Amino acid sequence: MGFSISSFMSGEREQELAVTLFPQTADTCVRTPFRPTDTLRVMTLNLAHGRSNGVHQVMQSRESIIENLDATAEMIHRIDPDVVALQEADAPSAWSGRFSHVHHLARSANFKYAVQGEHVKGMSLSYGTALLSQLPLEEANSYTFPPSPPTTRKGFVVSSIPWPGLPGVMIDIVSVHFDFSRNSVRKQQVGELIDILAERDNPVIVMGDYNCNGDKDSSVLWRLASEMSLRIYRPYEEGLATFPLSGKRLDWILVSPEFRFNSYQVLPDVVSDHFAVVTELSLVAEPTRLCLVR
Repeated sequence: MGFSISSFMSGEREQELAVTLFPQTADTCVRTPFRPTDTLRVMTLNLAHGRSNGVHQVMQSRESIIENLDATAEMIHRIDPDVVALQEADAPSAWSGRFSHVHHLARSANFKYAVQGEHVKGMSLSYGTALLSQLPLEEANSYTFPPSPPTTRKGFVVSSIPWPGLPGVMIDIVSVHFDFSRNSVRKQQVGELIDILAERDNPVIVMGDYNCNGDKDSSVLWRLASEMSLRIYRPYEEGLATFPLSGKRLDWILVSPEFRFNSYQVLPDVVSDHFAVVTELSLVAEPTRLCLVR
């Protein structure tokens, strides 16, 4: 969810991101046996600033946070996703060990590429949303939502990737974190997200901590799905809660109609106060729109 004692300061509202490339080890990017090469496996996780399910990261040592992140990296490596969307992901911050959690995970879980959005920045703190990817990240940008006191700034990162096995087919991947306290703020934030994605006009996968359940009367989930024609996996399905403290399903993966859900799972690993969500996707036989690189 994500209330913190940090300031509400942030960097630029919109920022083009530099993609970090990581050296590869010999066993990097080896797909699990019998896994199709024409599918895409994606994961989303609120990283909780590396504290696992502890009370607050400021109460943990640097060594404890590294252990928590290493456990997260082991989980990610076991699941073998192509792309991971992270929220509450820290760049070097005073309250969580003064090192980049995103880069630590990228190295530990053997990812090739990473981008970090800093939606809160100041007073020795820097954190936001991020993407880890085995596929090249292109046209990566970070967007910070307008201030919403008393809660901290939220936002999203978006980048294009090539579909596995079809390098000319580009899709957009989003990691988003919406405000946790007020539906009115979330409605403003989802409107900004929709406007930005409409300008890119690619098939899209929107992952993250939506901070809302599947209540159709008030949820921004349904506005995003309706206005962008996105698919939601079984919105009323039992057993898909992602925030154990409340028993609610706050973390979601929504996809354009070009994609089909082959599987969808909430992982039981306790590496955060949220559970991770992973889905494997395939392209439908006749996509309605594809962005072809020329």
